[in-house]
This record gives sequence, C-alpha cells and structure tokens, in this order.
Amino acid sequence: MSKIRKTYVLKLYVAGKTANSVRALKTLKDILEQEFKGVYALKVIDVLKNPQLAEEDKILATPTLSKILPPPVRKIIGDLSDRERVLIGLDLLYEELVEQESLEE
Repeated sequence: MSKIRKTYVLKLYVAGKTANSVRALKTLKDILEQEFKGVYALKVIDVLKNPQLAEEDKILATPTLSKILPPPVRKIIGDLSDRERVLIGLDLLYEELVEQESLEE
C-alpha cells in the first residue's frame, strides 16, 4: 500500500548569483531531492529582477525560503545550511518523528 504524501510548494528568494544565493539553492535542491522527491514545486525568484514579488510577499532578506503549501506558510531566512532547521521549517522532521513513534508501537 503506497503512502499518500503532501505536495510542497516552495519559493526561494535570492538576490542575484551571490555565494549565499548559490549555496542556498544547492542545499535546498539536495534536501528536496532526498526528502521530497516528486512531491514538490520550487520557484526561484531573483529579487533584483522581480522586486515587486519580494515586496508583495514581504521578503526583507535573502536568501529566504517560503513554504506556501501545505499550510501554514513558513519562511526560513539564510543559506539553508542547517538541514534540521530546514526540515523543521518545512514540517517534515515532525512527521518523521511521528511516523517513527507509530512504527515503534
């Protein structure tokens, strides 16, 4: 029986191709491919090219990862190098802990 998984809709706001932006994108793609393969949509928004999008979404710093779906909307600011923090921000780590507990019972 296959387990139904949530679909994640994410936006990554970056400012050009700075070292932090490139690192955040690479780290995020690694996490998404390991943990969310096939169940995510990622849109990368360069705030230098699309400042109105950043303003509409109230983005004050880059890089910022915004999880749109599933609710609630969450934002993570920084280069995303702390994998555990990213997973907690995306509500995945909590789900893994709940699943582990139910398997142990």
